[in-house]
Amino acid sequence: MTENQPQNTSALPLRDRIEADFKQAMRNQDAIAKMTLRAVKTALTEAGKSGADHTLTEDDVLAVIQREAKRRREAAAEYTRLGATAQAAQEETELAVLEGYLPRQLEEAEVEEMARQIIAETGASTPRDLGQVMPKLMARMGAAADGKQASQVVRRLLSV
Repeated sequence: MTENQPQNTSALPLRDRIEADFKQAMRNQDAIAKMTLRAVKTALTEAGKSGADHTLTEDDVLAVIQREAKRRREAAAEYTRLGATAQAAQEETELAVLEGYLPRQLEEAEVEEMARQIIAETGASTPRDLGQVMPKLMARMGAAADGKQASQVVRRLLSV
């Protein structure tokens, strides 16, 4: 969330927090937060229409926010690679808004420790065993880590 958004909405369900923060961003004329939250609301509407059950759970809402954050992260990296610093900064600012709704992300060392535990539990020893480790690791980490980062850690550990 940006500094202009209310902090007292954390007890609300995620979708309600987004709606309240969107209204606050409109009142504060915070164009970045307003645009970012509008995009999330649109993605949530689309996600609700795509399934047979139109009710999104908290996990569904969180998954949509994670997808939107991943999109911003990848776009910022691509803009940076192309030397378009203004666009990269825009994407990173939008990402910062979205990260206010996501759980704290695990550090690489924390991911590595969990991966080592699961590798020991499964007896995995080669990169071919990635399929045994990743589902268990992702289930244990939940929304607290990026799958790409976790996969890189597991590949590195299994390659040694």
